Amino acid sequence: MGFEVGSILEGTVTGITKFGAFVSLPDKRSGLVHISEIAHSYVNDIHEHLSEGQPVTVKVIGIDQSNRINLSIRQATPPPDQRLGNGARSRSETDHRPVRRSASGSGFSSDPPQPKGSASFEDRLKQFMASSDSKLSELRMNERRSSRRGRK
Repeated sequence: MGFEVGSILEGTVTGITKFGAFVSLPDKRSGLVHISEIAHSYVNDIHEHLSEGQPVTVKVIGIDQSNRINLSIRQATPPPDQRLGNGARSRSETDHRPVRRSASGSGFSSDPPQPKGSASFEDRLKQFMASSDSKLSELRMNERRSSRRGRK
C-alpha cells in the first residue's frame, strides 16, 4: 500500500512522547503525530487526548526524504464547531474569560465584577482611559530606558 500526502488512514497509537505520538499504520509502517496536530485545541499533555493502544484516524500530511511519515489527527477530524451542529460552540471555545466563584460560593460567574456604587458609563470610561494612559506612559518610559542601555 502506497502512502500519499492527503491519505486518510486508520492506525493505533503505539507510543507517546512529550512531543507527539507514534501511530502504527497498515503494511507494518508507522508515523508520528506531532503534539500540534493532535487536537483542534491547545494540547499541554498528550495523555489527556490519547493513550497507547487507542485506535485513531489520521491524515498523512508529509513524507520526508528519509521516508518518515508525518501524520495529523486534527486534520482528519472535523473542527469542534462542525461537530456541535448549528454553528453552536461550547463556552470554552467562545469565551476565554476566567470563571470565578460567585459571592455566595454556590455557583460560577464569568461576568465581570460590577463597580461598587452606581457609576455611570461615562465615569467607568474615564477611569478606564486614565488607567490606560498611565499604563501606556509607563511602557513608553520603559522603552526609552531599555533603548538607552542598548546604545553603550
